[in-house]
Amino acid sequence: AELFESNSSSGEAAKAYEEQAERIETKLVKEPGDPELLKSLTRAQINAGNAHVIVEPSGERQVSAEAAQEYQRAYQSWSEYLKAVEKPDPGLALLVAPMLLSLAEQATTYPQADSRIRAASDAQLIVTRERPTVNAWTTLAFYALFTDPELAEKARVEAKKLAASKSEREAIDNQLDEFKKNADNFRKEKAKAEKEAAKAGGTGATPGVNPFGGGLGE
Repeated sequence: AELFESNSSSGEAAKAYEEQAERIETKLVKEPGDPELLKSLTRAQINAGNAHVIVEPSGERQVSAEAAQEYQRAYQSWSEYLKAVEKPDPGLALLVAPMLLSLAEQATTYPQADSRIRAASDAQLIVTRERPTVNAWTTLAFYALFTDPELAEKARVEAKKLAASKSEREAIDNQLDEFKKNADNFRKEKAKAEKEAAKAGGTGATPGVNPFGGGLGE
């Protein structure tokens, strides 16, 4: 009974956020490009997506088709929001970055995965510039490992500068070194797919294949 109550509660929460998003979209028709409305819309769509995420008894989180759809809408709203402001809200970026990471893990082609993880890295950079903590720099390093190794290394150095002890610095290195294995493999396979696609006159896309092979390693 508890499981059904939990599912029902999640469904009700998702519906409430979806209705909130619809109300905001109606306002945007009258005020297109309004940054505050786009900010609220992005937040509502992320919350709706989060409410659709399935949490297994083991604690593992599974992004359902409904969650992915809401995340894609949030990605579009976030993109429009970025065009409407000079200085994006780091609080919103903090919600957007992991959402885009989840979308990257759902990608079915290398170009799709690459664009989403780059967008996640960009969002995390907004957070880190405003709130340069050990965790912010380490998270940025993780995202950047997949698309910008130079930025990843810089973020690693900054995280270690702020670390409180030698053991914390070693923990940062150990964690990022482990993630780097996945990232190196991703970039290697992406380059291979692009090369093969170029020979075939394609775009580097392999429909139906998850480039991350079940996750980014986080």
